[in-house]
Amino acid sequence: MLDNAGIVYEAIPSHVDEGAIKSGRTDPMEIAQDLAMAKALAVSRDRPGAWVIGSDSVVSVAGHLFDKPADRDRAAEHLRHFSGRTIQLTSAVALAVDGAADWKHGETATLNVRALSDEFIEDYLAAEWPEVGYCVGVFRLEGLGVQLFERMEGDYFSILGMPLLPLLGALRDRKVIMS
Repeated sequence: MLDNAGIVYEAIPSHVDEGAIKSGRTDPMEIAQDLAMAKALAVSRDRPGAWVIGSDSVVSVAGHLFDKPADRDRAAEHLRHFSGRTIQLTSAVALAVDGAADWKHGETATLNVRALSDEFIEDYLAAEWPEVGYCVGVFRLEGLGVQLFERMEGDYFSILGMPLLPLLGALRDRKVIMS
């Protein structure tokens, strides 16, 4: 997304303990925003003067939070659980500079998953694994993952994993990119 928007950046892993941030918590928006900010802060501390972007997404179904699947079998379990149900996908983005939190934003999209047959799930994972294993909802909307859904409500970029338009606005407000 950042490439397509013309943003020059360097991707740096944050190495935050996501499990510790999620532990005992249930609010998807708070979790997504805190994860995004923790990632931005972790990288920002070692990059004086640099504006650092962190982002994360959380999937919940009927109040149950899902992590990225540990393996293909777990991915199939997630898809069977999502089948015929509504997913809440909460994506957040944060900015930090000089090791200090500056800004954060989150959005929630509603995705209605169609009824998925076991055959479809197996064929889908045969085509999309391991790439979808890096995605909390076990889908990439820009790929075959679009076939999982009957309807989606919410910002397209947030569904892809980051509320891009609010981020671009925040970067313009801070004169990081041209307005």
